Amino acid sequence: MTSETNLPKQFDVVVIGSGAAGLYAALSLPSHLRVGLITKAKLRTGSSKWAQGGIAAAIAPTDSPDLHFTDTIKAGAGLCDPAAVSFLVNNAKAAIHHLVDMGVDFDRKNGELAMTLEAAHSRPRVLHSKDTTGKAIITTLIEKVLERPNIHVVSQAFALQLRRDQTGRCCGVSVLYDGCIHWLSSGAVILATGGGGQVFAQTTNPTVSTGDGVALAWRLGAQLRDLEFFQFHPTALTKPGAPRFLISEAVRGEGAHLLGFNGDRFVFGYHPDGELAPRDVVSRAIFSYLAENAGDPANAHVYLDLSVIPEEEIRRRFPNIIRMCAEWGVDVFSEPIPVAPAAHYWMGGIKTKATCETSISGLYAIGETSSTGVHGANRLASNSLLECLVFAAQLHQFDPPNPDAPEENISPKVVAEHWRRETVKVQTIRADLPFLLWQSAGICRHQQTLDEAIAQVSHWRDQLQEMALAQFLQLREDTTIEFEHPDAETELRLYAETCNLADVAWLILKSAAWRTESRGGHYRLDYPATQPDWQVHTFIEGEEFRRSPLVE
Repeated sequence: MTSETNLPKQFDVVVIGSGAAGLYAALSLPSHLRVGLITKAKLRTGSSKWAQGGIAAAIAPTDSPDLHFTDTIKAGAGLCDPAAVSFLVNNAKAAIHHLVDMGVDFDRKNGELAMTLEAAHSRPRVLHSKDTTGKAIITTLIEKVLERPNIHVVSQAFALQLRRDQTGRCCGVSVLYDGCIHWLSSGAVILATGGGGQVFAQTTNPTVSTGDGVALAWRLGAQLRDLEFFQFHPTALTKPGAPRFLISEAVRGEGAHLLGFNGDRFVFGYHPDGELAPRDVVSRAIFSYLAENAGDPANAHVYLDLSVIPEEEIRRRFPNIIRMCAEWGVDVFSEPIPVAPAAHYWMGGIKTKATCETSISGLYAIGETSSTGVHGANRLASNSLLECLVFAAQLHQFDPPNPDAPEENISPKVVAEHWRRETVKVQTIRADLPFLLWQSAGICRHQQTLDEAIAQVSHWRDQLQEMALAQFLQLREDTTIEFEHPDAETELRLYAETCNLADVAWLILKSAAWRTESRGGHYRLDYPATQPDWQVHTFIEGEEFRRSPLVE
């Protein structure tokens, strides 16, 4: 790996994001290409490393890609692209073997790869590494990236604006890095920025998950799809002051029970599969149960009881959950875990082909920021890490055009302003927006609250666009800016991230209001039924919303 000193201004490919999708994409690209890997925090901070349950693949003798295909299609509630799902499940085995060859330490049983059952899977097919599978995969991928001399990692750099050349091709990005805004020229840009869970007040996502890739692509004019479909994980640790730490689906797969206030397994009253019903069903069951039985549903919780699982099995499979719960005063061996739903995974995103291409030449998207057609209206558990790997692997023969030569003789523009008054307003919007989205576009939605939220978010977006800070998201390609004030970089990053959140919030709300039915992760109290005429995609380009057929 090259040094971050003296940031190059030109790459063959720029990859934005350092989760499983970004890392695997960088590794899959031909080794002769100069790759810039841009990450807005440090390596190891994305959502992928938080994935506890594992990665799904039909490799057991009792399983098959056809069964995996059927389960994925069923979970997707009518909106999966069959060709994309087929591509995913039939390339899963090769992806797992590649990870094993790279050194990922999956759990084994009797010398064979161990697999567990998760909700809505018909067979045990989820490979795991204790309860920190994502971390095990990310750690290995980072090690491999750091060994590659053609990959230049730029940490704590924030992507502000994508660039298109005169032909309309995406050919670069401006980044806020080390007190300056730099333009990076490239033959192609790959967005792998993960999801947008931070748009909701309750989320299992890390703080970096602010929908950056979707916002950047949308402002450039890329086509988006199905942004209303957000998956809410049923079981996040719910303790005052604690982060919404995800309690893996695998815990219920191993037999744990969800209990109500009286110790009853209440989920069976909402679905015959009880705790192993699809995630959206379990989340709504908990939401409805709390609405019916708790005095303060917003701050209430139910219980996840692990006592039916042998202690030695809990210690072997879930050491990280044991540790995190203990850190917040919960002994999983003597008491149930207090849990409630939280925003977890965004099924919609930037519309892509199997080759990861978006609607804009030179712009690619991988992982949660993309919409490949695999997840439909509701992702099947543990398909997300697999999606990152299978689709990123298609870049092994990538041959982007040579990037334009960077502009010469650029004089830095020194900016000395300090935007204290604007920053206070930005901080207020950043704090208020997630609560508004949780109330209006969370687990259950209604036209009136959606309309009210759209009006409020539109007002916030107008306020953000009127600020002096807006100029730095609309720069000329030949402009490099150096900031004099020590707080300028922090304030500009807060502003840009808040703009991204406001844009994706508006897009989610508009999409949720547009779809007048309930399907998968999208549930309307005023339209609770699934409608045949809505078995179509929500398609967004600019500010145009329209229906799009399943296969175009």
